[in-house]
Amino acid sequence: MGSEGSTLLEPLWRGLPPIDPSAVSGSVSCPLPSRFEAVRGARQFTGSTLRQWGLPELFDDVALVVSELVTNALRHGVPGGLTGGRGDAEADPQVRLHLMHCPSRLVCAVRDLSADGPVAGEADWAEESGRGLHLVESFTDGWGWHPLAGTLRGKVVWALFQLPRP
Repeated sequence: MGSEGSTLLEPLWRGLPPIDPSAVSGSVSCPLPSRFEAVRGARQFTGSTLRQWGLPELFDDVALVVSELVTNALRHGVPGGLTGGRGDAEADPQVRLHLMHCPSRLVCAVRDLSADGPVAGEADWAEESGRGLHLVESFTDGWGWHPLAGTLRGKVVWALFQLPRP
């Protein structure tokens, strides 16, 4: 990960439960295009990363949470709406997925350009939408969000998974 990645991650340390940056054993970032197909790419990136980190057993829960966070970022955090299939993540990274692995926890964070915080609404379990943040809360050991600082605009929504002791 280049210097851009560490610059993007710096505000995360201030918004997450205390993590010693020197204890991070892995940190990766993936720009996502502004279209709903990005959710599939985010899941693939997550699966590949978890396998590299020796954590494939976490895939189902982490991929579900990543899917929800990326879907919310695309739905509510992309100014001007989603593109019809030609969004280029590298040229216009309006949504970015970060994964951080520490000895005792895994953090998934999704950055978007909106400063508006996520709101867990009333979930209508018969409807297709409105359950995302409830699922995130159910499958993680904590989640939250914070606005980005400095020259970065937007927010980061993060989710925390406690890792089992080896």
